[in-house]
Amino acid sequence: MSFEVLDGGMLALLQDPGRYGYQHIGVTTGGPMDEHAFRWANRLLANPPEAAQIEINIGKLSLLAHEDTCIALTGADLGAQINGEAAAPWHTYQIHRGDRIEFGMPVAGLRAYLAVAGGLKPTVKLGSCATVVREGLGGLDGRGQKLAKGDCIGFDRSHPKTMTRLPAGEIPDYNQDLHIGVIPSYQYPHFSPGERMKFFTGSYEVSQRIDRMGYRLTGDPIHSELDGIISEGIAYGAIQVPSDGQPIVLMKDRQTIGGYPKIGCLSALDAGQLAQRGPGARIRFYLADVAEAEAQRAIFNHKLETFKTSLAGA
Repeated sequence: MSFEVLDGGMLALLQDPGRYGYQHIGVTTGGPMDEHAFRWANRLLANPPEAAQIEINIGKLSLLAHEDTCIALTGADLGAQINGEAAAPWHTYQIHRGDRIEFGMPVAGLRAYLAVAGGLKPTVKLGSCATVVREGLGGLDGRGQKLAKGDCIGFDRSHPKTMTRLPAGEIPDYNQDLHIGVIPSYQYPHFSPGERMKFFTGSYEVSQRIDRMGYRLTGDPIHSELDGIISEGIAYGAIQVPSDGQPIVLMKDRQTIGGYPKIGCLSALDAGQLAQRGPGARIRFYLADVAEAEAQRAIFNHKLETFKTSLAGA
């Protein structure tokens, strides 16, 4: 049972929740750029939360099904089609042997997720299949390669018979400007009150320099009182400020240590929403705290746990 890759597209990667416990030896976590979309894709299929999926960045992926199954599509609207018929995100779909699943270019958002009932079956390295290309880890054979024409992605036989979708109120609008919270941390005290005010009252634009390592923003520059720091560990969502004063939000494939001052950190869910914005999107920040981030996460986890999928027990 497998999908055959007919066209690997711009950047299609196998991802699970990430590779944890190895940052002390320089191995980053990897994992889905948008955890909200990733976790909902598995939940719509009643999959285990750690089940592997395909993350489709930008689009143009084309797959041929060699067995009947059921899939969920979440995240960005990349103009997906099944046998030439439009397939909207945030839905599950029954797939039959011989069906073609194809993605176009972004309509809203940048990254779509394709989950399969029962999960995909890639090679596991250091406890994860999360693909980190620059580290040569994860992916179909464990060597960190993006999906390419001719690859066959295995999955278990599963035949759910009922379809489901995410309630409209839970679906984010990736075309909206973002206003997201920053938890003050790291070198926050070394940014003067004036620089902090500039950061929290200004507006930033997503630049052309974005990838799975980091999002470079452009706007009114801010500066720390520090010229540099001793390199230290970096969390997902940390906002570092290099000498040019333009913030960089560090993402899933970030380096594990760095020596730039950092004004604070985004929550994982907010960083995932940023990951769906492309160049030109407007971003504003507000001062948040750990309690708010924990509450945001608790609410999200509760929604996942209490969602009544019609596929459960199929």
